Amino acid sequence: MSRLAVSRDRVVIVGDLINDIVVVPREAIRADTDTTATIRNTSGGSAANTAVWLASQGAAVDFVAAVGGHDAAAHAAELTAAGVTPHLQVEPEATTGAIVILVQGHDRSMLTDRGANSLLRAASVTEGLLADAALLHVSGYSVVDGFGLEGTREVLARAADAGVPVSVNPGSIGFISDFGAERFLSAIEGARAVFLSAEEARLLTGVADPADAARTLGATFPVVALTRGVQGVLVVADGAEPVAVPAPAVDAVDPTGAGDAFIAGFIASWLRAGDPVAAASAAVHVAAQAVTAIGGRPA
Repeated sequence: MSRLAVSRDRVVIVGDLINDIVVVPREAIRADTDTTATIRNTSGGSAANTAVWLASQGAAVDFVAAVGGHDAAAHAAELTAAGVTPHLQVEPEATTGAIVILVQGHDRSMLTDRGANSLLRAASVTEGLLADAALLHVSGYSVVDGFGLEGTREVLARAADAGVPVSVNPGSIGFISDFGAERFLSAIEGARAVFLSAEEARLLTGVADPADAARTLGATFPVVALTRGVQGVLVVADGAEPVAVPAPAVDAVDPTGAGDAFIAGFIASWLRAGDPVAAASAAVHVAAQAVTAIGGRPA
């Protein structure tokens, strides 16, 4: 069912933690010479961003990720300061993942070094952590590069045993293509909700039209939230017809983290009221806030 009938508000989020280098050129990029740009070093990672945005919405958040030893303490302190309880699997011999994000209008190009994220173990999502949680949210990055098929099935089975519903954000059409769309769907079978872009929906269903892709996914998942950037969101709940939720018009500076912020806003509202369409209506405003500043987390 699409509604979340819970008396708890603690969410467990598991996934990627990244050191972001966000580059926003101020002019057309010129080959073999200098191009002026705004460059920011920020903490990121889709799952980590969602955790911080969700904490900013007032939810209690436990966050599970793998990090390198050299900056684990700094990331733990930053997450704690943001209201997130970190559970970091520290890998002393690895580096924390890093991404160079090149922002050009509404488009982004990302050069990714997964680092310690690839070493995340299913065992880090413990029974104790899941006990009394309202929701487990899993980043697709950890499905395709970390847990793999068997590890993801282990995590979802542990959540099912604890009576905790699961939501998933597929995350990357490039990584999912490498992993295999059917294999990915097998890994997340049983999830209550999926949050994904039109491109991700097309890859997972083979259906080009976003509404038809949402309908197809709605036959498997009780809640589907398909984001379409400035065109807003399509929501399918319990196999009903897609409902279009418009996005507010804003002057976008950097789209990095907009989807992560949307997920956080959706989960926060869904936990309180249980209505997926109302949750999407609240979430688009959180996402709009995210695109007005550089970086993937609240300013």
